[in-house]
Amino acid sequence: MPNPKYYFVCRSCETHIDSFKEWFQEGQKCPQCGSKWVDVKYHTDLEKIKGLIDKDNSQATSVFHYFDFLPLENKENIISEGEGAIKVDRWNFLEVFAKEQFGLNLEVLAYRNDENPGTGTFKDVAAAVAASVLKENGITQYCVASTGNIANAYAHYLALAGISLAVFIPDDALKANEAGVSCYGQRVFRVKGDYALAKKLCAEYSVKHGIHMSGGNIDPARVEAKKTQVFEWLRQLGTVPDVYVQALAGGTGPIAIDKAIRDIESLGLVKKDPRYIMVQASGCDPMTAAWDKAKANNFPDGWEHDFPIYDSPVTRIPTLANGNPQTFPIIGSLCKKTGGEIITFNEDLCTEVARLVAYESTIKIGPAATIAVGGFFEGLKKGLFREGEKILLNIGEGVRRSPELLEDMVYTTKSVSNVDECEPTDRSNFREDLWKPFL
Repeated sequence: MPNPKYYFVCRSCETHIDSFKEWFQEGQKCPQCGSKWVDVKYHTDLEKIKGLIDKDNSQATSVFHYFDFLPLENKENIISEGEGAIKVDRWNFLEVFAKEQFGLNLEVLAYRNDENPGTGTFKDVAAAVAASVLKENGITQYCVASTGNIANAYAHYLALAGISLAVFIPDDALKANEAGVSCYGQRVFRVKGDYALAKKLCAEYSVKHGIHMSGGNIDPARVEAKKTQVFEWLRQLGTVPDVYVQALAGGTGPIAIDKAIRDIESLGLVKKDPRYIMVQASGCDPMTAAWDKAKANNFPDGWEHDFPIYDSPVTRIPTLANGNPQTFPIIGSLCKKTGGEIITFNEDLCTEVARLVAYESTIKIGPAATIAVGGFFEGLKKGLFREGEKILLNIGEGVRRSPELLEDMVYTTKSVSNVDECEPTDRSNFREDLWKPFL
């Protein structure tokens, strides 16, 4: 019997797949052409979204506020801790900087994924929906390759669902991320190599043991979960931003945003797509290199498939260490379509960014989030923003799983041996030095 709520449509050949049950039975690929990229379509009347995003009459308590537009049939299978019900902050200190240094009047917003209660990352909504889908379909074993954040989120939510997880992490993954998986009793395989090898071994493990593997950045559970950020922007702001800025490793964020906008375009709620400004860390920026090359050659035929592969990239931001950017054809095309850019930020300044944000906002952001905020500064220098625009920065994670960055943020300590060496300090005295790296 056809699924009464949703179905999949293959992006390559338009074959219909009835449900996640059939999707898993087919090995998470189209039974006709073998493509792993599908769109989820819903039988629910689209008009229902208008009620869900009505700020005055709706209150979101989690991503499952949008249950009618998520690929889950039974609410009893929901695994949730309130993720996705996060606020959009206005960061006036960046607006002042843009006005004083570049003469631009901008509205700068921060989408606070550090407030997600599961692991404090952008991955929590994806993990919550994935755990719920796996539970509904009776899956008890799962595996995933990750540089850190998705591993932690999946370990957390799958543990809540009673599902065993095997995580393959590269050798340079942070010890804190490893601990965040292991502490739940989920298996960690620390691979003696980079993220590409971690993905290869995870895929082989999946085949050998008949255990389903996460579909990565185009996994339908992840995309459908993350698309709800568009609904939240509409509910909180009444619009989508003119520009969306995100640190980039694989890029599920823009893929999901584009999916949401295409889903609801007939409702007239969104006038245009945001411009995607994707930001890579300087220690691992193959997509920037590919983008710059394509742009310099006026985007020749086949440019989307011409990208470098970095073996074992060395970077201060291991969660962004994706040296084999298989999603570049998708991300590059989205950036080109929207007039966006793929840029690089100097990761040597990540501590300075974290200190500045903490000083000005009292918010402690994580390593990848510093790259997104750094992308704002870089975007100003490159002239990527326009007068009067609404700029949204995806604060992908907080600092809780990066004690190394938190320790690096110390800068006001003075060693003393007696009280005569201690004098009152006006905290405003630190401001000038904190802003210097960005002037």
